[in-house]
Amino acid sequence: MGWDLAIFDCDGVLIDSEPLTVRLEIELLAEAGIAITADEIGERYCGISMKAMLADLEARYGCELGDAFAAEHAARLAVLCAAELRAMPGIEAVLDRLSGKICVASSSSPERLRHTLGLVGLYERFAPHVFSATAVERGKPAPDLFLHAATQMAADPARCVVIEDSVPGVVAAVTAGMSVIGFTGGGHCGAGHAGRLYAAGATVVVPAMPHLLPALDAVAVALERGRRHTPPA
Repeated sequence: MGWDLAIFDCDGVLIDSEPLTVRLEIELLAEAGIAITADEIGERYCGISMKAMLADLEARYGCELGDAFAAEHAARLAVLCAAELRAMPGIEAVLDRLSGKICVASSSSPERLRHTLGLVGLYERFAPHVFSATAVERGKPAPDLFLHAATQMAADPARCVVIEDSVPGVVAAVTAGMSVIGFTGGGHCGAGHAGRLYAAGATVVVPAMPHLLPALDAVAVALERGRRHTPPA
C-alpha cells in the first residue's frame, strides 16, 4: 500500500450532514436578523469550525452571536440529525475494503462527532482515532488538524491521503504536504464544486463512494513511484 494513513473528513464525506446544517443555519441566522443563502453558506463556511464561522458573521454584520447561537445550533442540530441524518451511501463498503490505518479529522466538536457518527453506526469504526479541530490552535484551512492527526497516528504526512469535500479542507491537506482526494457525493455539492476542489489542490475528485477505492489505489501507485524515484538522503 503506497499510503500509510487515510484521513477522512466527517461532514459531507462520512455523513451527508451538510444539507441539514445549512438548512438550520439559514433558519437560525434569519431569527438573528441575517438573511443568507445556502450557496453563500456552502462557499464561505463549509469545512470551517463554528467558532470561525461566527467570528466572520459577527465581523460582517456587526452583531454578536457567540455562545448562545452556538448552543442553540448544537441543540437543534442534534434533534435534526436524530431524525434525518444518514451515512454517506457506500461508505461502509469502502471501510470494509481498507486494510491500512484510518482516522477522522473534522472541524466539528468532539461531542458532535461522537453523536453524529454514532447515529449512523460509524463512530466505532474509527474510535478512538477521531480528531477534532478543538485539539489544535488553528482550524482548516490551516494544516494543524491534519498534522495533528498524522502525529497521533504515527504517520508521515507525505504518505497520508485526505478525503475532503470542502475547499478549506483541501487547502489544509495540501499545506500539510498530503495527497488529497476531493469528494462531491454529498447533497450540498452543486455544479462547479469539483472544479473548486481541483483548483484548491485536490489530486483527483470523485463523485460518489464507489469511485473512492480506485482513487485511493491511484494515489498509492503515485506515492510508490515517487518513493522509488526519490534518491536517498
